Amino acid sequence: MSAYVQFADTAKSFGPIEVVRKTSLGLDRNSLVVFLGPSGCGKTTLMRMVGGLDQPSTGSILLGGEKVVRPDRRRGMVFQSYSSFPWLTVERNIAFGMRYRNDITAAEKAERTRHYLELFGLADFAGPFPNRISAGRPPPVALARPLAAGSDVLLMDEPFGALDALTRERLQVELRQIQIREEKTIIFVTHDVEEAVFLADRIVLFSRRPATVVADIDVAAELGPQRPLEIRETQKFFELRNRVLHLIRHETGAVV
Repeated sequence: MSAYVQFADTAKSFGPIEVVRKTSLGLDRNSLVVFLGPSGCGKTTLMRMVGGLDQPSTGSILLGGEKVVRPDRRRGMVFQSYSSFPWLTVERNIAFGMRYRNDITAAEKAERTRHYLELFGLADFAGPFPNRISAGRPPPVALARPLAAGSDVLLMDEPFGALDALTRERLQVELRQIQIREEKTIIFVTHDVEEAVFLADRIVLFSRRPATVVADIDVAAELGPQRPLEIRETQKFFELRNRVLHLIRHETGAVV
Protein backbone atom coordinates (compact mmCIF):
# COMPACT_ATOMS: atom_id res chain seq x y z
CA MET A 1 0.00 0.00 0.00
CA SER A 2 1.42 3.41 -0.99
CA ALA A 3 1.91 6.08 1.66
CA TYR A 4 -0.77 8.73 2.05
CA VAL A 5 1.76 11.53 2.68
CA GLN A 6 4.92 11.16 0.62
CA PHE A 7 8.10 13.23 0.84
CA ALA A 8 9.90 12.65 -2.47
CA ASP A 9 13.52 13.90 -2.33
CA THR A 10 12.15 16.93 -0.49
CA ALA A 11 14.64 19.65 0.47
CA LYS A 12 14.27 23.26 1.60
CA SER A 13 16.63 26.21 1.80
CA PHE A 14 15.98 29.81 2.72
CA GLY A 15 18.57 31.67 0.70
CA PRO A 16 21.98 30.24 1.63
CA ILE A 17 20.62 28.48 4.73
CA GLU A 18 19.90 24.79 4.23
CA VAL A 19 16.96 23.93 6.51
CA VAL A 20 15.87 20.48 5.30
CA ARG A 21 18.29 18.12 3.59
CA LYS A 22 16.92 15.87 0.81
CA THR A 23 14.32 13.62 2.48
CA SER A 24 12.28 10.69 1.20
CA LEU A 25 9.65 9.48 3.63
CA GLY A 26 6.18 7.94 3.50
CA LEU A 27 3.48 8.36 6.15
CA ASP A 28 0.52 5.98 6.37
CA ARG A 29 -3.07 7.13 6.37
CA ASN A 30 -4.88 7.21 9.74
CA SER A 31 -1.66 7.29 11.74
CA LEU A 32 -0.26 9.74 14.27
CA VAL A 33 3.33 10.52 13.33
CA VAL A 34 5.48 12.67 15.59
CA PHE A 35 8.32 14.72 14.13
CA LEU A 36 10.81 14.89 16.98
CA GLY A 37 14.05 16.80 17.16
CA PRO A 38 15.88 19.71 18.74
CA SER A 39 14.39 23.20 18.51
CA GLY A 40 15.07 24.89 15.19
CA CYS A 41 16.09 21.71 13.38
CA GLY A 42 13.62 22.11 10.48
CA LYS A 43 10.77 19.80 11.52
CA THR A 44 8.22 22.64 11.50
CA THR A 45 9.35 23.59 7.99
CA LEU A 46 8.64 20.02 6.86
CA MET A 47 5.17 20.21 8.38
CA ARG A 48 4.49 23.61 6.78
CA MET A 49 5.39 22.16 3.38
CA VAL A 50 2.81 19.41 3.90
CA GLY A 51 0.30 22.18 4.60
CA GLY A 52 1.24 24.05 1.42
CA LEU A 53 2.42 27.09 3.38
CA ASP A 54 5.98 26.64 2.13
CA GLN A 55 7.18 25.02 -1.09
CA PRO A 56 10.17 22.66 -1.35
CA SER A 57 13.31 24.05 -2.97
CA THR A 58 13.75 20.67 -4.65
CA GLY A 59 11.65 17.52 -4.73
CA SER A 60 7.96 17.39 -3.89
CA ILE A 61 5.32 16.37 -1.35
CA LEU A 62 2.37 14.21 -2.37
CA LEU A 63 -0.93 13.82 -0.54
CA GLY A 64 -2.96 10.87 -1.74
CA GLY A 65 -0.82 10.78 -4.87
CA GLU A 66 -1.40 14.47 -5.69
CA LYS A 67 1.33 17.08 -5.48
CA VAL A 68 0.86 19.63 -2.70
CA VAL A 69 1.02 23.13 -4.20
CA ARG A 70 -1.17 25.24 -1.90
CA PRO A 71 -3.20 25.01 1.32
CA ASP A 72 -6.63 23.41 1.16
CA ARG A 73 -9.23 22.14 3.61
CA ARG A 74 -7.92 18.57 3.47
CA ARG A 75 -5.12 19.75 5.77
CA GLY A 76 -5.99 21.58 8.97
CA MET A 77 -3.29 23.31 10.98
CA VAL A 78 -3.03 23.88 14.73
CA PHE A 79 -0.16 25.98 16.03
CA GLN A 80 1.08 26.79 19.52
CA SER A 81 -0.66 30.19 19.32
CA TYR A 82 -3.93 28.23 18.75
CA SER A 83 -5.16 30.61 16.01
CA SER A 84 -8.61 31.14 17.51
CA PHE A 85 -10.44 34.23 16.26
CA PRO A 86 -11.08 36.46 19.30
CA TRP A 87 -13.96 38.31 17.60
CA LEU A 88 -15.94 35.09 17.07
CA THR A 89 -17.67 33.02 19.71
CA VAL A 90 -16.43 29.50 20.43
CA GLU A 91 -19.29 28.06 18.36
CA ARG A 92 -18.59 30.35 15.40
CA ASN A 93 -14.85 29.60 15.64
CA ILE A 94 -15.57 25.91 15.18
CA ALA A 95 -18.00 26.57 12.32
CA PHE A 96 -15.59 28.97 10.57
CA GLY A 97 -13.75 26.28 8.61
CA MET A 98 -17.00 25.22 6.89
CA ARG A 99 -17.95 28.66 5.60
CA TYR A 100 -16.99 27.92 1.97
CA ARG A 101 -18.21 24.33 1.84
CA ASN A 102 -21.04 24.05 -0.67
CA ASP A 103 -21.21 20.26 -0.52
CA ILE A 104 -23.02 20.19 2.84
CA THR A 105 -26.19 21.96 3.94
CA ALA A 106 -26.53 24.60 6.64
CA ALA A 107 -28.23 21.99 8.83
CA GLU A 108 -25.31 19.59 8.34
CA LYS A 109 -22.86 22.36 9.24
CA ALA A 110 -24.81 23.10 12.42
CA GLU A 111 -24.85 19.40 13.31
CA ARG A 112 -21.11 19.07 12.77
CA THR A 113 -20.53 22.13 14.96
CA ARG A 114 -22.68 20.65 17.74
CA HIS A 115 -20.88 17.32 17.43
CA TYR A 116 -17.45 18.84 18.00
CA LEU A 117 -18.65 21.16 20.75
CA GLU A 118 -19.81 18.07 22.62
CA LEU A 119 -16.77 15.97 21.70
CA PHE A 120 -14.39 18.52 23.22
CA GLY A 121 -16.55 19.34 26.22
CA LEU A 122 -17.27 22.82 24.88
CA ALA A 123 -21.09 22.68 24.73
CA ASP A 124 -21.40 24.91 27.81
CA PHE A 125 -18.92 27.39 26.33
CA ALA A 126 -20.46 27.81 22.85
CA GLY A 127 -21.59 31.42 23.40
CA PRO A 128 -18.56 33.15 24.96
CA PHE A 129 -15.53 34.44 23.07
CA PRO A 130 -12.37 32.29 23.33
CA ASN A 131 -10.54 34.84 25.49
CA ARG A 132 -13.39 34.73 28.03
CA ILE A 133 -13.05 31.07 28.91
CA SER A 134 -10.50 28.99 30.80
CA ALA A 135 -6.90 28.90 29.57
CA GLY A 136 -7.31 25.15 29.07
CA ARG A 137 -10.06 25.64 26.47
CA PRO A 138 -8.51 27.52 23.51
CA PRO A 139 -6.51 24.48 22.26
CA PRO A 140 -9.68 22.34 21.87
CA VAL A 141 -11.35 25.24 20.04
CA ALA A 142 -8.48 25.44 17.56
CA LEU A 143 -8.39 21.65 17.14
CA ALA A 144 -12.16 21.32 16.72
CA ARG A 145 -12.25 23.80 13.81
CA PRO A 146 -10.24 21.74 11.25
CA LEU A 147 -12.01 18.57 12.36
CA ALA A 148 -15.40 20.18 11.78
CA ALA A 149 -14.18 21.46 8.41
CA GLY A 150 -13.54 17.87 7.36
CA SER A 151 -9.73 17.96 7.22
CA ASP A 152 -8.22 14.53 6.55
CA VAL A 153 -4.79 15.58 7.82
CA LEU A 154 -4.08 17.55 10.99
CA LEU A 155 -0.77 19.39 11.20
CA MET A 156 0.06 20.29 14.80
CA ASP A 157 3.06 22.39 15.79
CA GLU A 158 3.68 22.06 19.55
CA PRO A 159 0.02 22.93 20.29
CA PHE A 160 0.23 21.96 23.98
CA GLY A 161 3.61 23.52 24.74
CA ALA A 162 2.34 26.48 26.78
CA LEU A 163 -0.15 24.53 28.91
CA ASP A 164 0.13 23.38 32.49
CA ALA A 165 1.04 19.73 33.02
CA LEU A 166 -2.43 18.43 33.91
CA THR A 167 -4.20 20.20 31.02
CA ARG A 168 -1.50 19.01 28.65
CA GLU A 169 -1.94 15.38 29.79
CA ARG A 170 -5.72 15.58 29.38
CA LEU A 171 -5.45 16.96 25.84
CA GLN A 172 -2.85 14.36 24.87
CA VAL A 173 -5.26 11.59 25.91
CA GLU A 174 -8.13 13.27 24.03
CA LEU A 175 -6.01 13.64 20.90
CA ARG A 176 -5.15 9.92 20.86
CA GLN A 177 -8.82 9.01 21.28
CA ILE A 178 -9.95 11.44 18.57
CA GLN A 179 -7.32 10.25 16.12
CA ILE A 180 -8.52 6.65 16.46
CA ARG A 181 -12.24 7.48 16.49
CA GLU A 182 -12.15 10.03 13.65
CA GLU A 183 -9.54 8.11 11.60
CA LYS A 184 -7.36 11.16 10.99
CA THR A 185 -3.80 11.37 9.77
CA ILE A 186 -1.85 13.56 12.19
CA ILE A 187 1.64 15.03 11.96
CA PHE A 188 2.59 16.35 15.39
CA VAL A 189 5.75 18.42 15.85
CA THR A 190 7.46 18.51 19.25
CA HIS A 191 10.85 18.46 20.95
CA ASP A 192 9.38 16.85 24.09
CA VAL A 193 10.46 13.18 24.22
CA GLU A 194 7.83 12.02 26.71
CA GLU A 195 5.03 13.68 24.74
CA ALA A 196 6.32 12.08 21.54
CA VAL A 197 6.42 8.57 23.01
CA PHE A 198 2.97 8.91 24.57
CA LEU A 199 1.26 10.24 21.43
CA ALA A 200 2.97 8.58 18.50
CA ASP A 201 2.18 5.57 16.40
CA ARG A 202 5.54 6.37 14.88
CA ILE A 203 8.36 8.77 15.73
CA VAL A 204 10.52 10.25 13.00
CA LEU A 205 13.63 11.65 14.66
CA PHE A 206 15.52 14.48 12.99
CA SER A 207 19.05 15.75 13.42
CA ARG A 208 20.07 19.32 14.04
CA ARG A 209 19.61 21.66 11.07
CA PRO A 210 19.60 20.84 8.26
CA ALA A 211 16.95 18.29 9.19
CA THR A 212 17.93 14.74 8.32
CA VAL A 213 16.12 11.57 9.42
CA VAL A 214 18.30 9.75 11.95
CA ALA A 215 15.73 7.26 13.32
CA ASP A 216 12.26 5.94 12.47
CA ILE A 217 10.63 4.25 15.47
CA ASP A 218 7.46 2.13 15.38
CA VAL A 219 5.98 3.10 18.75
CA ALA A 220 2.63 1.37 18.16
CA ALA A 221 4.40 -1.97 17.78
CA GLU A 222 5.85 -1.56 21.27
CA LEU A 223 3.10 0.23 23.20
CA GLY A 224 -0.06 -0.54 21.19
CA PRO A 225 -2.63 2.00 19.95
CA GLN A 226 -4.39 2.64 23.28
CA ARG A 227 -2.60 5.12 25.57
CA PRO A 228 -4.13 5.51 29.01
CA LEU A 229 -2.17 7.85 31.26
CA GLU A 230 -1.10 4.86 33.34
CA ILE A 231 1.10 3.64 30.49
CA ARG A 232 3.59 6.36 31.42
CA GLU A 233 4.32 4.40 34.62
CA THR A 234 5.13 1.12 32.86
CA GLN A 235 8.57 -0.33 32.27
CA LYS A 236 7.95 -0.49 28.50
CA PHE A 237 7.22 3.24 28.35
CA PHE A 238 10.17 4.11 30.55
CA GLU A 239 12.58 2.03 28.45
CA LEU A 240 11.31 3.41 25.13
CA ARG A 241 11.45 6.99 26.42
CA ASN A 242 15.06 6.49 27.53
CA ARG A 243 15.99 4.85 24.22
CA VAL A 244 14.59 7.76 22.23
CA LEU A 245 16.31 10.27 24.51
CA HIS A 246 19.59 8.39 24.09
CA LEU A 247 19.17 8.45 20.29
CA ILE A 248 18.71 12.20 20.31
CA ARG A 249 21.75 12.74 22.49
CA HIS A 250 23.90 10.30 20.54
CA GLU A 251 22.83 11.06 16.97
CA THR A 252 22.43 14.83 17.20
CA GLY A 253 24.59 15.78 20.15
CA ALA A 254 21.71 18.03 21.25
CA VAL A 255 19.95 18.49 24.56
CA VAL A 256 16.17 18.64 24.13
